[in-house]
Amino acid sequence: MVALPLASVARAASIMPVSSGINAELFSRAQAALARHADRITLTDRVGLVDFAQASRSPRFHIVDMASGHVRSLLVAHGRGSDPEHSGWVERFSNEPGSNASSAGAYLTGDAYSGAHGASRRLIGLDAGNSNAEMRAIVIHAAAYVGPEVIAMQGKLGRSEGCLAVSPADIASVLDVMGAGRLIYADRV
Repeated sequence: MVALPLASVARAASIMPVSSGINAELFSRAQAALARHADRITLTDRVGLVDFAQASRSPRFHIVDMASGHVRSLLVAHGRGSDPEHSGWVERFSNEPGSNASSAGAYLTGDAYSGAHGASRRLIGLDAGNSNAEMRAIVIHAAAYVGPEVIAMQGKLGRSEGCLAVSPADIASVLDVMGAGRLIYADRV
């Protein structure tokens, strides 16, 4: 897949449908991260946005096709260290090893591998707030505590140890469309 020129990326904001459910400020920050980390992000055709201002019961992991503006929104868990009372809302971020918290900032998608959670993808933190992602083994993986059935039972998702955990039903497509060399931007605004 060929990277889109940054001019095409800049036009994506005007293509993106108003009803996409994406916070405009979050998208703006992701665009700035694309420009800031252009030397590391080799593919700009798709961008992942994680809106941690939304409750875990909401589809808050948005995969944006930057050429067409099409958005696919999925459930994603946050770290238990970010939500100590298990309210379903991110209360804080941390980059510290052992915090079990989610980290904010720009991530570069890395290699796919099979680990303790099955098919997974490494994440490389590009900003000061998530620079320890590799050391902390922050990855994208599937988890049984993510899915509509979990929300139906408890009104919120379970929590990870800081990873972007998605539904087992979604993992294969997420790993495919968010292959190595792409940006995922996570924050709450």
